[in-house]
Amino acid sequence: MAFSHPIHPRLPEPPTLQAHAMDELRYIRQAMERAGSFTAVPGWGGVLMGGTALVAAWVASRQVNPEAWITIWVGEAILAVLIGGWAVIRKARAANIPLLSGPGLRFSLSFSPPLLVGALLTVGLYRARATNVLPGMWLLLYGTGVVTGGAFSVRIVPVMGLCFIVLGAVAIFDQLSLANWFMAAGFGGLQIIFGFIIARRYGG
Repeated sequence: MAFSHPIHPRLPEPPTLQAHAMDELRYIRQAMERAGSFTAVPGWGGVLMGGTALVAAWVASRQVNPEAWITIWVGEAILAVLIGGWAVIRKARAANIPLLSGPGLRFSLSFSPPLLVGALLTVGLYRARATNVLPGMWLLLYGTGVVTGGAFSVRIVPVMGLCFIVLGAVAIFDQLSLANWFMAAGFGGLQIIFGFIIARRYGG
């Protein structure tokens, strides 16, 4: 007499430890790739900042009062900070990168001190009536901030900072006769050129 055994459906095998580990490694690698390509420097935001700087240079070139000239460029600096902050937040969200950790935080901590020093020196140099060194000083300190912040980013970022430092080193010896040209070349031209490169190669 034959006995029939019930046929049980074959249950899927649980994922092995190796498969689980491979999934984790794949996730970590993708996260590292996103973080590595995230420059914390806004490309299209930089282009917009450069455009407003060119407008500021044109307006400043028509001023004869040093106070009005400084006011225009300080206003442009504030506008650039707002544009840059908005663009960095937008870029971080698009890349799914936490803004207050990783590359974004490291860049901010390295980039901010030179800007703060520049703001304080601007007040001191204005009070000392040494406004002729302001354009060179602004370019030098901005370039320094980009270089130090760019140490945690892709190579194009510190290269951009070095270009600002070279331009500032030349501008520091000018007696305001070419101040607006230097400012337009740096905060306008360099910002637009490198912003476009960063936007095309590193996610906006």
